[in-house]
Amino acid sequence: MNWDWEFTFSAMPGILRGLVTTLEITVLGALLAYTLGMVFALVRRVRYLGVLMQAFIEFVRSTPLLVQIFAVFFLFPSALGIRMSPFVTGVVVFGVHYACYAAEVYRAGIDAVPRGQWEAATALSLPRRRVWTSVILPQALPRVVPALGNYTVSMLKETPLLLAIGVFDLVNAAKGEGSEAYRFVEVYTIAGLLFLLMSYPASLLVRKLERRVAHT
Repeated sequence: MNWDWEFTFSAMPGILRGLVTTLEITVLGALLAYTLGMVFALVRRVRYLGVLMQAFIEFVRSTPLLVQIFAVFFLFPSALGIRMSPFVTGVVVFGVHYACYAAEVYRAGIDAVPRGQWEAATALSLPRRRVWTSVILPQALPRVVPALGNYTVSMLKETPLLLAIGVFDLVNAAKGEGSEAYRFVEVYTIAGLLFLLMSYPASLLVRKLERRVAHT
């Protein structure tokens, strides 16, 4: 097929609307994931509850993301009476799924804090909340930023899975524009290039953060 520039330009507004949805899901999903991930990591340190939390994390990490999307969107309404729009389903599923990975990252960052820091905080009789907010987390969080950045890029690239439940993301928008004219080369090429233009610079930024953290 010959490349049709007129069709390409006419399809761009619709594709860009899908791009906005993709970015919204990625940002909201990441915020939910990294907030929940910290909660999961802290709950894991609680006796008894930590065992249940670990079992939940392993379950989520061991099942495919697409299956989780289908389960929440199609099974939850009938089994639990919980109904969510495709957009909200995407944010929630991505958030919980990646929270389980983020929890492991946070755990590793917390464990990497030198034992002497814990002992010093204990010797100073600091309140437990103060130990976490002023001593442990300020040292642990910078170490985990590169890993969380990698998960954000992965989340961005996995948003096309939400096409299965009808989310109007970048790929779904490209599909819709192509279906109207029965031309798909242009729209899918544009979609792929947009993903590349977003993910590649983000990957470079993550690598830069990794090098900076390695030298601190």
